[in-house]
This record gives sequence, C-alpha cells and structure tokens, in this order.
Amino acid sequence: MYRPPPFREDRAEILHQAIRDHPLGSLVTAGPAGLLANLLPFTLVDTAAGPVLRAHLARANDQLTDLRSSTPALVLFHGPQAYVTPAWYASKATHGKVVPTWNYVTVQVRGTPRVIDDAQWLGEQIERLTHDHEGARERPLSVGDAPADFIASQLRAIAGIEIPVTQIEGKWKVSQNRSAADRAMVATGLAAEGKHAVAQVMQSLEPLA
Repeated sequence: MYRPPPFREDRAEILHQAIRDHPLGSLVTAGPAGLLANLLPFTLVDTAAGPVLRAHLARANDQLTDLRSSTPALVLFHGPQAYVTPAWYASKATHGKVVPTWNYVTVQVRGTPRVIDDAQWLGEQIERLTHDHEGARERPLSVGDAPADFIASQLRAIAGIEIPVTQIEGKWKVSQNRSAADRAMVATGLAAEGKHAVAQVMQSLEPLA
C-alpha cells in the first residue's frame, strides 16, 4: 500500500482497534480463477502465537478453493472516510493552489489462511461474532435462542477460516500534510456535514489550531 510518511500508521494497538471497530473486511485471494474477493465479518483474536483473523463463509463459495490451497490472502478493512472540498482550506484564499481530496482510514492484513471444518470451532466462532455485536444491546440475541437442529444445519453449510496476521499496515490519510488552519477548517466542515467520525479521527491525531 502506498503510504507517504505523514499518513503511515504502524502502532499495533491502533490498527487492531480499527479492525474491531470496522470488522467487515474484503478477503482477497488469487488462484486458478484469478482474483476473488468477498466481504466477511471478521473477529480479531489474540493468541499465544500472535493475532489471528477468524471468519466463516458458505461452503458453496468458490473462494474456498483458493483458501484451501494455502496461498497468501489479503484482507482490507475500511474505517471512516469522507470527501474533502478545497473550499474548506484557509490557504485557498491565500494562494488558491488547492485541489479536492479524500480523507480515510484503512488497514491491510496479510497472512496464509487455513480452512476449518470442525463443527465445534465453527460454533464457537459464530457465538463470539454474535456476542461481539449483540452484547451491548438491551436484549442481546444469543445463538442458543434458535433451535439446535436449525443451528446444526446452518453450521454444516459453512466453513471457517483462520488467518494468522503475518503483516499489518495502516494508512490514516486525514489531512496531516495540511497546515493547522486548513486542518481545523476541514474538521469543522466535515462535522457540519455529519462526517463526525472522520473529524474525530483528525482531532485525535493532530492538535487543531
């Protein structure tokens, strides 16, 4: 990934939190059928051997052929993003040398996946994924709320994947290369348009003056 120095993010705790906050990732593989990509909700798990991504997909999914071949995979996670108009730059009035751009947060993970067909592993993965997204609700749903035979039939239709994280890199492109005045006006403009998440990321990285 192209990462000019102002936009590089390599702190593991920041990258891991971004994945947990935005767990729907694009799983990309390259095999005999060419490039394949699917959107999957991932869980990031800390293990004794290091962090791993876990997910599941339908057994009918053609990408399973690539995943079973032990070839490296790429997973793309996208955080907050928004268009930035140059009309927000204070420097526009000074010299006019400004162009539109896009602010965004993204994380790329690489690793060699393994396919898991074990029903117990799949059940635990589904339970953790469900808990992660239901736990904070007033009346959280549990996998066990559904009939056992129905759950068993659903598990037979999917396969699990685990991807040890061998490489992870992030790019936080949120106007760090602009002046403090430009950054302040961009953050204000984004917030006014309802893009609060991007504005908050900007403010967390750079003191706006």
